Amino acid sequence: MPSNPEPHSPGSPSAGSSGRAAFFDVDNTVMRGASLYHLARGMRRRKLLTYRELVRFALEQLRFISKGEHVINLDRIRTRALSFVAGYTVPEIRRIGEEVYDELMASKIWPGTRELAAEHLRRGDEVWLVTATPDEIASTIADRLGVTGGIGTVAEHIDGVYTGRLKGQVLHGEAKAEAIRGMAEQRGFDLADAYAYSDSANDIPMLSLVGHPFAVNPDLILGEYAREHGWEIRDFRGRRRSARRNLIGAVGVGAIYGGYRYLKSRRGRTG
Repeated sequence: MPSNPEPHSPGSPSAGSSGRAAFFDVDNTVMRGASLYHLARGMRRRKLLTYRELVRFALEQLRFISKGEHVINLDRIRTRALSFVAGYTVPEIRRIGEEVYDELMASKIWPGTRELAAEHLRRGDEVWLVTATPDEIASTIADRLGVTGGIGTVAEHIDGVYTGRLKGQVLHGEAKAEAIRGMAEQRGFDLADAYAYSDSANDIPMLSLVGHPFAVNPDLILGEYAREHGWEIRDFRGRRRSARRNLIGAVGVGAIYGGYRYLKSRRGRTG
């Protein structure tokens, strides 16, 4: 069984805690878009990534998201998913993550989801972000939002320098549920009394684990599943945003693929 990421938080609930926990996915649940892609964009702005590397990264992410855990070459995709941080130190990526949050992520936080998290905190609940984004970025987002902590995908580093490989598995799908089970055992949470929030059908294992699952800004599959199972739904996108989301995946893939084809054609002409 893969080891779970270490949560960024005190070792046990505080004296004033309710003993309950709320778990939030990040991408399209807490913020619009993919936090890892925002990080890559921020690195591109700083000329730490080439446009070619940014496009390649986006294609790998789309391949992972579309094919999930069942793709045969998942190990290769896992390894390449965070390859763009290879050679950078842990403090460098943390600093860049903080800057990119302020530049690109802060304005994309859903106010409705932020209020849900704030309500849990007012009740004395612990609030955890559980995300496939790098662990350091999960921690930065959690700190900026003022929640208890965050756990994410762990990128391997040796002597404080990232190798470009992952340690363990991408925190995605069933892996999120596994991480939450481990945290519940460690911190004494009763999952029957816990809450979980996500936008994606990929997180049905996580949502099914708790007594109070919420579909937030759900994709079509999760929306249908939530209605069939009597789960509560919160949609902060508005009708037009909700309808557009069903098209944006195809549009985004087309745009990225078009950019990739353009790069290949230029390389062919100049090679």
